[in-house]
Amino acid sequence: MRLEGIFVPVLTPFRENGEIDETALRRLIDHLLDAGVSGIVPCGSTGESPYLSRGELRRIVDVTVDEVNGKGPVIAGAGTMGTRDTILQTRDALEAGADAALVVTPFYFKLSNEEVFKHYATLLEAVDLPILIYNVPKFTNYSIPPPLIDRLVSQYGGVIGVKDSSGDIRLMAEIIRLVSSKVSVLTGSGDTILPTLTLGGEGGIVAIGNVIPEICVGLYKAFKEGRTTDAAKYQLMASFVNKVLIKDHSQIAALKEATRLRGIDTGVPRQPILPLNERERKEVAEAVRSVNLT
Repeated sequence: MRLEGIFVPVLTPFRENGEIDETALRRLIDHLLDAGVSGIVPCGSTGESPYLSRGELRRIVDVTVDEVNGKGPVIAGAGTMGTRDTILQTRDALEAGADAALVVTPFYFKLSNEEVFKHYATLLEAVDLPILIYNVPKFTNYSIPPPLIDRLVSQYGGVIGVKDSSGDIRLMAEIIRLVSSKVSVLTGSGDTILPTLTLGGEGGIVAIGNVIPEICVGLYKAFKEGRTTDAAKYQLMASFVNKVLIKDHSQIAALKEATRLRGIDTGVPRQPILPLNERERKEVAEAVRSVNLT
């Protein structure tokens, strides 16, 4: 399976009572597919996966697979702190019909590179579902070295891709150099979509796609069609929205406010994350208006 294009790690909508709003989730998925995204990624960081029970994670993947209905790959977030639970969640994703799993590097305890290798190796030997290695140092306080990625890719055919959310274009360049001929390399940062494509990567799994899927898809299409000036214009818009929503404010709260402004109410984050205050909401609204989407 070769993954190419723009994939969206969907938000998890919640009702006022804290339960998952499946109707809103389906609406969001339909909106993203209509905008031309290549696939949907439920239960990732943007989906608040650390705050979801195993049963909730499974239900979200079930709903996503049903709603996507073959219109693109479903890549289920399935990684957690321990190897045992990661295997269980990946099996759940397989049983739910996901096409692949996005597996974050284990976190909380400081691990050696060999321990991280063994974590992925044990998973790959236990579950027959393709996986993407997910590098997100800002959440895990660990950045998987490119040679370790190459080692996993070389030894296990079950690795079909890498999502790098470091935002470090030098790191991305090295990952692409080592493994892009064998697996898909995708950025997880909305401000590095065009640089990743230019270096030979296949696209991105980007949180801002929840809010501006048209711009992200437009960027990808412009690049593939050789319209570099248009691609650069799209990247500048994406980078600004990424700055405001992802870097300047509480990421989940800002994304949920922005999707509300786009006409899809995804509720509020689960605690301990709090909704934005009035000043922050105004700044998010100005960012969304700046790209002429409201």
